[in-house]
Amino acid sequence: MQDYQLYIDGAFVEGAARFDSLDPSTGAPWATMPEARTAEVNAAVEAAHRAFLSPEWAGMTASARGKLLHRLADLLAENAPRLAEIETRDTGKIIRETRAQIAYVAEYYRYYAGLADKIEGAHLPIDKPDMEVWLRREPVGVVAAVVPWNSQLFLSAVKIGPALAAGCTVVLKASEEGPAPMLEFARIFDLAGFPKGVLNILTGFGAECGSVLTQHPKVAHVAFTGGPQTARHIVRNTAENLASVSLELGGKSPFIVFEDADLDSAVNAQVAGIFAATGQSCVAGSRLLVQNSIRAEFLDRLRRKAEAIVLGAPGDMTTEIGPLCSARQRQHAEALIARSVAQGAQLVTGGKAPARDGFYFEPTILDCTEAPGADCLTTEFFGPVLSVQGFDTEAEAIRLANDTEFGLASGVFTRDLTRAHRMIRAIRAGIVWVNTYRAVSPMAPFGGHGLSGHGREGGLQAALDYTTVKTVWLRVSDDPIPDPFVMR
Repeated sequence: MQDYQLYIDGAFVEGAARFDSLDPSTGAPWATMPEARTAEVNAAVEAAHRAFLSPEWAGMTASARGKLLHRLADLLAENAPRLAEIETRDTGKIIRETRAQIAYVAEYYRYYAGLADKIEGAHLPIDKPDMEVWLRREPVGVVAAVVPWNSQLFLSAVKIGPALAAGCTVVLKASEEGPAPMLEFARIFDLAGFPKGVLNILTGFGAECGSVLTQHPKVAHVAFTGGPQTARHIVRNTAENLASVSLELGGKSPFIVFEDADLDSAVNAQVAGIFAATGQSCVAGSRLLVQNSIRAEFLDRLRRKAEAIVLGAPGDMTTEIGPLCSARQRQHAEALIARSVAQGAQLVTGGKAPARDGFYFEPTILDCTEAPGADCLTTEFFGPVLSVQGFDTEAEAIRLANDTEFGLASGVFTRDLTRAHRMIRAIRAGIVWVNTYRAVSPMAPFGGHGLSGHGREGGLQAALDYTTVKTVWLRVSDDPIPDPFVMR
């Protein structure tokens, strides 16, 4: 059993209690994790607040902050193989995915390293001839970053990177499920040379840790990735400290295939969009909308692909789907499938947990042609489960695509360029991928609206979200300011 510690004020410390972390491939404990409660949260926020005001950080030039972020990126790239093994062990994500993703995460820190000294203010052409007026962009203060267990190193990079580039300090709460990658990341961050307290990493549970953190009076901004229900609690918490909030929440993303699409590409992209990461992705293409003229052929191709997927140990390079992160996720999938089938959805393939240890679940396809009201069409599985609907016309495809309270991602497959542009305009989502899916880049913002949240992560906009604007007025006239009570 490996024991991890919290990272507070540049030191590794014990929590108020400890809890076991389970290996999803076996269901057995493999490490113990520290639990942060009120005292540890307060200590972390106070450390971040001191660091924010300290000359070592507040007085550091933006270029120097960028160099530290470059150093962090280099260390992350050097340690990517070890971090990948730890994330695979603690979350069940397959090693071929964690290795590729963590290697790319370093590029996000490099992007924000380069952006640190390019966050600019502005000069205003003011209507008063004796005044010079300009805007300064300054860091908002202490940021509370809250990330879920899936893709933690990536989801933390799109918060930590822009926040530190802007000059903020951060208290990050890792998920209580699979937190080892973030606590291991703390060791790497400690080597990078940042002043103590600039980043603090906790893990713990909602009421004792997350709630205390997000309503702390010295927290200025909360950046959260997770589900809508938790987001509602966070928004209520920030009524206490009036912190600004960015929310990257769930999705029920439509994956739309027209009859003129390259079917081989579309099938492969749909497999990647729903079965990669065992479907545990907020941008999973979990609703397939396929034109009825090709629906039978497309569904048959997809079924054969799904049934050929190799389930196995996440540490094996031949494995294509590993386990779900927790028994709770598996139970949620089983219950939702049973409900949807009772509502008329047809099970095409999968639908159950295989007879093996761990939290595995079969790649599953549900045909909802005769069940437009099935729960599987509106509820996020966060697992390898695809719901299918057919359509005849472009207008019908748009109606079905927008028939959701979510609005995070979408995909459109067609060779018709004008149709693609019409779909881009019509789909209500923060991301539209055309003839591709799940492409990401540090330069491209992502986020959604509706129950998928608000705010953007990635790109320049993310860094600006961690700043506040200060307006500076400078009077340039040497003439005395007139007596305000003397009429002229």
